[in-house]
Amino acid sequence: MKEKVLLSWSGGKDSVLALYELGKGADYQPEGLLTTISSPSDRVNMHGVRRALIEQQARSLGLPVELVSIPAGATDEQYQSVMLQVLLKYREIGIWSVVFGDVFLEDVREYRQSRLSKLEMKGVFPLWQKNTLQMAQEFIDTGFRAVITCVDMNVLDGSFVGRSFDHGFLSELPANTDPCGENGEFHSFVYDGPLFQHEVLHEKGEVVVIDNRFRCYDLVPVPSSRAVPGGVGQQT
Repeated sequence: MKEKVLLSWSGGKDSVLALYELGKGADYQPEGLLTTISSPSDRVNMHGVRRALIEQQARSLGLPVELVSIPAGATDEQYQSVMLQVLLKYREIGIWSVVFGDVFLEDVREYRQSRLSKLEMKGVFPLWQKNTLQMAQEFIDTGFRAVITCVDMNVLDGSFVGRSFDHGFLSELPANTDPCGENGEFHSFVYDGPLFQHEVLHEKGEVVVIDNRFRCYDLVPVPSSRAVPGGVGQQT
């Protein structure tokens, strides 16, 4: 019998790859997605993705999503207090593990494990220590489609934002940039692929620069009234 798990969810490619990897095995059954939303922006922190797009993404994946609002500038203690209540709720219904898309940041993994262990819960890391170039290529070759929503201009040229995450994108990345952006070089939003029942329709909005460092591309949900027959809306 598969263990029921909750999946930490940003809407980006690592989250999707973690979900995809779980589907290859017989150990875990995803019961829902857990996303932290920064208030008052109502967006996923760093990725900059709107709440509405995460909700549409979850519906296309056929999974419920728990959207947890975290106040802007919240301390770690405040963040943990909010998450404690959420995780206790899931523990009470028999979910004792949370899945993460981390690959090689040991300090992040230890932090997650330490916090969960206080609740007698544990983390599951299906992508841990995988080759990130192979991961990126598998993501693309499998048929997933993603757009780059944010880049750190301290390490990557701002022109990469808004581009499709494809083989052309990978081939143009500087040699010191991780192919999956595991050091925070860039973030993404996945809008279609094998796990999706339908494409998450969106269009590109304005480009903004935050703290003179992060160049972000706003993705705007496409109203259903503007979708064309066949489920294909305005393309990115």
